[in-house]
Amino acid sequence: MKQVVQAASGGAVRVLDVPVPIIGPTEVLVATAATIVSAGTERAVTELARSGLLAKARARPDLVRKVAEKARTDGLVPAARSVRDRLGSDVPLGYSGCGRVVEVGSAVAGIRPGDLVATGGAGRANHAEFQAVPGLLCARVPDGVEPGAAAFATIGSIALHGLRLAEVGPGAKVVVVGLGLVGQLAARLALASGCEVAGIDLAELPLATAAAVGVHALPEVGEATTAAVRAWSRGRGADTVLICAAGRSAEPVMRATALARDRAQLVVIGDVGLGLLRAPFYDKELTLRFARSYGPGRYERGYEDWGVDYPAGQVRWTEGRNQEAVLDLLAAGRLRVDDLVTHAFPIDAAPQAYQLVADRSEPYLAIRFDYPAAVPTLPGSRQPEQVAGGQVAGEAVQLPAPRPRRRPRLPHQRGAAAGRRGSRVGWIGAGAFSATVLLPAFRAAGFDQFVTVASAGGRSARSFADRYGFAGAVAGADAVLDDDDIDVVVIATPHATHAELAVRALERGRNVWCEKPLALTFDELDRVEKAAAAGGGVLVVGYNRRFSPVVGAARTALAARTGPLTIVYRIAAGGVPAGHWYNDRVQGGRLLGEVCHFVDTCAALAGSEVEAVAALAGREAELLLASDLAVSLRHADGSLSTVAYSSARPRGARKEQVEALAGTRHARIDDYRELVVDGRSVWKGAQDKGHRDAAAAFLRMCRGGDTAVTAELLASSRATLAAADALGVEAVCSPGAPRA
Repeated sequence: MKQVVQAASGGAVRVLDVPVPIIGPTEVLVATAATIVSAGTERAVTELARSGLLAKARARPDLVRKVAEKARTDGLVPAARSVRDRLGSDVPLGYSGCGRVVEVGSAVAGIRPGDLVATGGAGRANHAEFQAVPGLLCARVPDGVEPGAAAFATIGSIALHGLRLAEVGPGAKVVVVGLGLVGQLAARLALASGCEVAGIDLAELPLATAAAVGVHALPEVGEATTAAVRAWSRGRGADTVLICAAGRSAEPVMRATALARDRAQLVVIGDVGLGLLRAPFYDKELTLRFARSYGPGRYERGYEDWGVDYPAGQVRWTEGRNQEAVLDLLAAGRLRVDDLVTHAFPIDAAPQAYQLVADRSEPYLAIRFDYPAAVPTLPGSRQPEQVAGGQVAGEAVQLPAPRPRRRPRLPHQRGAAAGRRGSRVGWIGAGAFSATVLLPAFRAAGFDQFVTVASAGGRSARSFADRYGFAGAVAGADAVLDDDDIDVVVIATPHATHAELAVRALERGRNVWCEKPLALTFDELDRVEKAAAAGGGVLVVGYNRRFSPVVGAARTALAARTGPLTIVYRIAAGGVPAGHWYNDRVQGGRLLGEVCHFVDTCAALAGSEVEAVAALAGREAELLLASDLAVSLRHADGSLSTVAYSSARPRGARKEQVEALAGTRHARIDDYRELVVDGRSVWKGAQDKGHRDAAAAFLRMCRGGDTAVTAELLASSRATLAAADALGVEAVCSPGAPRA
């Protein structure tokens, strides 16, 4: 399919051929009929992408801080690699469209294949022939509303949400500053609500367009404009000013203070500067509010990703219900948008449209992209009515059928095939870790046949394949798992998917590298172990630290010990933002997702599996999502290990420190940069956490080498799950408590 993207490193907007996205249970696959360019927002994206590094740094100081922190903790080379990967990515453009439903996720209610729906959500409802959209951001289009008009629903929701924040009703005097697309829609929605509306802009086209629908259109000429607003509002000033302009200057907000009445509401909808003076706000006791996108639910994972709607009695106007309201106004004829379209392009001509936006060679308001009329059907599904854009389509487009599941190879067959062809790799997951850490490690280890890369949406897989030399890119894991030409499957996807993908790959006889964690429950782990035993393929979990040269040197130094070890592993992990996936219980939290590394490293240093586990969590979050943890392990040989995992990150502290003591021996690992044994440095170098050596060990196993380490990796996975189970078990220790 075709999709419009902007390279983060700059250059022209491009139309790429990418795989059709795969939807999840809470998503809807939509064949696009029309999308609308939100010129202000999308111009800001493209301008930032085309700017230099200094301008990017000024615009995103939060990312600069992250890079600086990574350089401090991991070194300059990994930090530079991370920056290069981010700059090499493609940014999808668009967020407001309309199309015909092709497939519906199992958890989506009220939408069926064949429905015409308005779509929304930046990063989801893109300028693309197919969109994978959250179910709560798909609104069914009423009869009589054309797709080209319904495509305005999400952009209209931005304007409507701003108007709702203003808390105005019939007869209120509303001034709209900035009559671009969002401003035009805000003015029309205010008129439909019974308000009196004045609009201010510098250009002729937006003023004329607004005046044609009943807006009191005023050119911005300073004091004369202010006087006109005063006269229009009977000398009081506006009840509400909606600031829909965009730019770095704070002038639109400061102008609004002169236009507003005493104790009025100012609502910022556009992206404007905020270098404000206090006095004008204080003198009139003005209220300044900011509209966050389309309404309640925006940026909330529970709403957008998991499909959990807010009860209408508690949150009447969510972003999805705002979409519905815009569509209802269109259906009733109380909102018109057709006259706002000044330019229409086929999707193939998207670069010309963005050139128009960039150089402003001619006036424009709304720019619409139109898409081919054929509606696809999924293999095995009933053919829906072949309509798109409100017209009968000539021919349906059949999506590629999934390959039939191949029969598992027997161990001797798998080995022979691997020997003939080498290790042909299929890669599932095209994220930053794959690009900056894992794939370079695999190449350095000797893997050289990279067949296919898959991602859920397909777009990131296409970009990954082009940049890193994969022969093909697909959407979804099935095409990798069912490909007879692939011997090795690498799983680098969100944690909750690891076990299922590993089972399916192992059952097909594949050699499997699965990033940690291997499983999030004992049942999942049992299934993986059974599949590994029956399928004939090699299994390795990405517990790379045990393969690092410094851990190898420490094991050698401690091999002559005469008694059990005492190990203390301290991690200063640092905090994560509230929206980070570590705070998503579905993904297992920091214990299952990261502490598993350190449990395995302790087992490797001791050379002995874990036989008993105790764990405690801090109080700041639910147990599994705690960011401060203490895990104690007893190994089969009597060794004791303690993992102290902290969300603190003092500037003077290295991230990871390991101490191991036994008898007269003392070994200390300093952040995988140095090993000190009995006070003497025995290994020192650049930080090396063992990614390349782990990949090399995996390659040897794929070629028939010793696979004994797999049992140790599985045992560490089981010990980590036991630690999660132990989190809720605490023995109370307080004054006066009875003793056993």
